Order: sequence, then structure tokens, then C-alpha cells
Amino acid sequence: MDHELRRDRLRKSMRRVGIEALLVTDFVNVTYLTGFTGDDSYLLVREDGEVLLTDGRYTTQLEEECPDLDLAVRKPGASMVQLVIRVLRSSEIGRLGLEADSMTIGLEDKISDKLPEMALVPTTGLVEKQRLIKDKEEIELLRKAIRQAEKAFAVVRASIVPEMTEKQVANELEYQCRKFGAKQAGFPSIVAVGSRSALPHATPDEHRIAEDGFVLIDWGACEGLYRSDLTRVLATDKISPKFTRIYKVVLEAQTKAIHAVRPGVLCQDVDAVARGVIARAGYGRRFTHNLGHGLGIQVHEAPRLAAKNQTVLKPGMVVTVEPGIYLPGWGGIRIEDDVLVTRSGHEVMTHAPKKLEEMIVE
Repeated sequence: MDHELRRDRLRKSMRRVGIEALLVTDFVNVTYLTGFTGDDSYLLVREDGEVLLTDGRYTTQLEEECPDLDLAVRKPGASMVQLVIRVLRSSEIGRLGLEADSMTIGLEDKISDKLPEMALVPTTGLVEKQRLIKDKEEIELLRKAIRQAEKAFAVVRASIVPEMTEKQVANELEYQCRKFGAKQAGFPSIVAVGSRSALPHATPDEHRIAEDGFVLIDWGACEGLYRSDLTRVLATDKISPKFTRIYKVVLEAQTKAIHAVRPGVLCQDVDAVARGVIARAGYGRRFTHNLGHGLGIQVHEAPRLAAKNQTVLKPGMVVTVEPGIYLPGWGGIRIEDDVLVTRSGHEVMTHAPKKLEEMIVE
């Protein structure tokens, strides 16, 4: 990863908004700009360089992950606030940008109190806008995370038996992701049997696979900090006409929405395609979440495929497309794939089977 290039691009954004420096307090943004994977550290980006504000716990880790980065290390007993004030005072900054979405009011007040001559400028999305477009290295890590997740799912699917619980399936998925090279699961897996699948973010518990005729599985893997995200619904018993009808509606909605993904299209318009299919089938009120979200260092990041989101899709963006229908007391169907926006249209990066007949577990 070319973290220096990322910081140089950030400096251009800083100049556009008229700030001399930016105090990056979002730990995910710190990682994106430096490669440092620890927490409790801030990054001060100036026009003439940058310094990472951290503590002694991370000294060895920083030498391994970003050896060329200037450090300001707080001493035992000193607070992060004291370190921030000391570094800012020595930097002679006139206009300091703050990350409004992560900066605490308490820290801002302390900076203002100790450095009243410094203008504090709230900013939003300076780093996040860069993260929207993935470079070749990021896309390759996402591909690896997808392959790891798909291999893990194939093994787990082949080994599912009626006596297994949701928690056992989730645990096995994470184990298999690691076995195929992932650092960890991309997020806590969702495994929901039957009526529990009507909860879009159900937490796996002791319900057994045999308790109903289908199970929703939402899982992913993490490779080099980048995360995949997929959802499939497996039929574990004879499928009913209702299951067949709803599954086909969701699959049609997803297929048409994916087809709409291309450069220049608004996120809200892709969402509208899927929502229209589901509404025409009579389930509009049962599609209760956005169509999708961006993927990267975080499993949920910009851009959002959502109503009223006028973000324009651009090459290099990676999004999930995951329509769903949820019927309390019966269950839910959601199908999710990871899609790359390309110069000529899109690429479906995930390849796990999803045709209805492929979802039947013998």
C-alpha cells in the first residue's frame, strides 16, 4: 500500500478546504493513511509532513508496520490530551482541521482552551472520500477475502447436519475462514434458522438447523484488513411454494439491481431498481433496509446504495447488493454479492451459487 501517496492526496483536499493541518482521530482513517493497525493513536497531517501520536505499547509494532513515520510518544502517566496539546503547540498551526465525525467535544474544548489562538475547523469526509475508490492492491485484497469466505462456506455447507446449532455453524465458518488464510472473520456471522431469519441482524444462538426448513447465513472474511460480505439462504427441507415465490422475487431484484451498477449512476437509482421489483410483488414494506453498502477496511462504509443517496458510482467503488424480504413469524430471504464498479460497467466479484435449485441441501 502506498500510504505516502494517500497522505499526499489528503493534503490536496486540505488545501481545497483551507486548512494547514488535519488531526485524524478516527482510528480506521489512521490505519488507511499509515498502515498502523493499533488503536488509541492519532495522526497529525501537515503540509510539510506528518506525525503519529501514540504511546509506548505500540513502539515495536510501529517499527514493523510504518518504520519511516515520525512519532510522538506519550510518556507513562501522561494523557493523550497532553500529548496532542504539546505537538500542536510546537507545530505553529494557524488553521487546524478536525474530523467532526470522530472528534469528541471534550478534546475539542481542551484544544480550544489551551490554544485559543488556533482556529479549529470542523471537516467531514476528507479521508472517507479517498476510501471510496479502491486501488489495485485494495481490490486484490478484497478478492482474496471473497475467495476465503467462499471456500469456507463450501466446506461448512457440505458438513451441515440437522443437529448443528446456529452458533456451531457460525463458529465453523470463522474457523474455516482462518483455515483458508483469513486473518479472521470479516464480522460476526449471522446464522438464522426459519422465523429467526426475519431479523436482518440475528445473533446466532442454540436453535438447531432441523427446527425449520431453511437457514440464512451472512458471513465474510478479513484479508489484510479488507473484508468480504456475502449472504445465502439454504433450504434444509422440502421447499414450500411460499419460499419459492419469495426467493425468486429477491433474486430477480438483486439481478436487476446488479445490472444497473455502472459508472455515472446514482446510488439511489440502483436502490430503486431492487425496491421496485419487490414492491411490485407486494412485499415493498418488507424490504426494511438499504440495498447495499461499500466494502473496504470496514465492512460497512461509503457509498451506501440507499434511497435519497445521490452519490455517483465511479470505477473502483466496491459495493454489496443485498435485497431482502422479511416476514415476521415466517422468516426472511436475503441474497448478497460483492460488486466492483468498472470503467465499462461492473464485475460481480463473488461466485457462490445462488440459483434456487442450488440452495437445496441434500
